[in-house]
Amino acid sequence: MTVGWDPVAGLTDEDRKLFQGRWEKRLWLNVPGPFYTGETDTCWTGRLNAPSNVMYAASTEGSLEYVFRQPRGPGEVREVVNAADEEPFQEYAYDGDRWWTPETVRHWWAGRGRVEEHLALTLAEYGDSVHPADRDAAVGAREFRAYLEGGLAADLRAYVFRLEEGRYPGEGERLPGLEA
Repeated sequence: MTVGWDPVAGLTDEDRKLFQGRWEKRLWLNVPGPFYTGETDTCWTGRLNAPSNVMYAASTEGSLEYVFRQPRGPGEVREVVNAADEEPFQEYAYDGDRWWTPETVRHWWAGRGRVEEHLALTLAEYGDSVHPADRDAAVGAREFRAYLEGGLAADLRAYVFRLEEGRYPGEGERLPGLEA
């Protein structure tokens, strides 16, 4: 997430019609933020459209698509819209701000070890495959792992600020912690 920028603001009325996912079906691997997926199809078109934001779960989680990074600019919002457009079950959603709270974001972050374990399963399952889609899933798992170890904490702190203050932080504003 870019500090001070709301990715949902970039959606048109037509875009919003594509997002019919329901919170109660949300896959636990989705990172906190406005965009998430539920019980998607398993055709793996998400990374074809939004490789910087969408990942595929290992077969232990049904090989479903999920949002591993919230869009960081208008171009990535367009890519997530395209991924939602290709998803036949319409299980992408953009209303995460209605459901996430500072406490649930912190809880998700505290449980990131489970996410790391799932990424290890994903890499074990797809890492040595000869199939291009599997190899791409492994690339995505490595990207998510690096993000989990790097910039995700700062992005989640900015998101918690947004949830607490009703806006994204401006340059230099102090961000809340992620400790539960």
